[in-house]
Amino acid sequence: MSGDTELSRIGISLPKNLLDKFDEILSLRGYSSRSEGIRDSIRSYITHYQWISDVKGERQGVITMVYDHDQRGLLQTLTEIQHQYAHNIQASLHSHVTQNKCLEVILIRGDGAVLKDITERLMAQKGVEAVKLTTIPVEG
Repeated sequence: MSGDTELSRIGISLPKNLLDKFDEILSLRGYSSRSEGIRDSIRSYITHYQWISDVKGERQGVITMVYDHDQRGLLQTLTEIQHQYAHNIQASLHSHVTQNKCLEVILIRGDGAVLKDITERLMAQKGVEAVKLTTIPVEG
């Protein structure tokens, strides 16, 4: 481990299907233990958070989101969030991937901090499986 000097032991609860997928990826990637994979995942999450935190100024971009269509109340909450930011959302595309999984692509424009807020609000909802914000600066 680079730079880590002290280890802390934690316990977490995960749904079996999530743990099974994680174990499969660990095996495919050749990790020697779950702990090693979890450390790598946490480092990646921290890097992603730091990158998204640096989104500043006028930006144009997309939010891609995968979510469980059957999660109770989720569709209404996602719609409410998008309506609150209607002045930043230029368009959206919705695709039914499976019976209960949906993919949504949202075209956005505005101040980077606001776009980050939209992304984090969407990401925080139960039933949202993945959210990714990709932006570029708007020049002149």
